[in-house]
Amino acid sequence: MNSNLQFDFLADKTNNTLTIRREFRADRQLVWDCYTKEDLLNQWFAPKPLVTKTKSMDFRNGGHWHYAMVEPNGTEYWGWTEYSNINPIDFYESSDAFSNEAGEINADLPRAKWLVSFSDMGENSMVETIVTYASLSDLEAILNMGMQQGMMATLEKLDELLLALTNKN
Repeated sequence: MNSNLQFDFLADKTNNTLTIRREFRADRQLVWDCYTKEDLLNQWFAPKPLVTKTKSMDFRNGGHWHYAMVEPNGTEYWGWTEYSNINPIDFYESSDAFSNEAGEINADLPRAKWLVSFSDMGENSMVETIVTYASLSDLEAILNMGMQQGMMATLEKLDELLLALTNKN
């Protein structure tokens, strides 16, 4: 990761939230596209060496994204995201859950609500993600699963994709 770019990962155990602020060396529209378009999400939304595959995606209010993060050995970790409030290139709200390949939610694992906001930061962009869990135990479970390290590695893949996309233009 480029150490000149802002990265904050703050766990608030009083409010059961994670706040992740990450600066990207690209304009806001391109960063928004990387977060909201299936073909771009599939290129970065999993920490190395995992890759992402989308089963279905409908990015609209009331829509969803059903995807898997896949290990090199083929093991799949399925997720389900429901989009509830989208204001293009400014923010979107969603809820996420672990699921199976059929899209059935795993009630034994934590669910969360996400608010993902995009803003200009000079020539760069800032993405602030606030993830809210139902309980402290849910937040702690996600932290113990390696959320901070996973997010760092995943966002580094986004840096690489943004660099490749901006060098094409």
